[in-house]
Amino acid sequence: MNKQLRKAIIAGNWKMNKTPAETKSLLTEIAPLVKDADCDVIACVPYVDLTTAIDATQGTNIKIGAENCHWAESGAFTGEISAKMLASMGLEYVIIGHSERRQYFGETDVTVNKRTRAALDAGLNVILCVGELLEQREQGVTAELVAMQTKIALNGVSKDELKKIIIAYEPVWAIGTGKTATADQANEVCAVIRKVIADVYDKAAADTMTVQYGGSMNDGNADELLGKPDVDGGLIGGAALVAEKFAAIVKAASK
Repeated sequence: MNKQLRKAIIAGNWKMNKTPAETKSLLTEIAPLVKDADCDVIACVPYVDLTTAIDATQGTNIKIGAENCHWAESGAFTGEISAKMLASMGLEYVIIGHSERRQYFGETDVTVNKRTRAALDAGLNVILCVGELLEQREQGVTAELVAMQTKIALNGVSKDELKKIIIAYEPVWAIGTGKTATADQANEVCAVIRKVIADVYDKAAADTMTVQYGGSMNDGNADELLGKPDVDGGLIGGAALVAEKFAAIVKAASK
């Protein structure tokens, strides 16, 4: 982390977990544990939990986000939620392009760009996910692939709008597997992402861009990962569902 240049941000991605009642309980447990955090704290929860989460975090330093949004403002898209709908609830954040959306639900680099554009147009902050498959890492194309994903996702995004985007590097082979990129591997790819921002925009934009690591960061490895200069936070999966573990990661990011 380099807090002199950019924000450290820890965001929980709850995935398809927790009922509204469970959401209220968990956020009520987390809030006092992270109240003195020297980093931004976000909880991205399922659609059915959003209202409960917003209410449960009133007066706290925890921000609430959604896990996805559609690119259309409205229309015949059964089961989808628009960015405008999310913004109308008072939400500030939305995750776009998570590897599970790409893997299981047909997301492409192009639809990720369209969703990103819709979220920005609705006034939301975007946690934009990029990352490679194990096969692609073994083929030695991680840097090229992540650079391509980043460039396509940011197509049409102005330098000023870039301030509303956080990029999360999440190697697909480390999502929910218990496997984690080494701190050096994570830092190397986060640095690649930052170089892409510098090339497409400029060095100032790159220096202020928060780049998270999102592959099985937990309370045991957060200190080492967050100690790297280009790792500015984490997009946390399983550990975000356990108050003490999530709080420990926030504490590591607060150093």
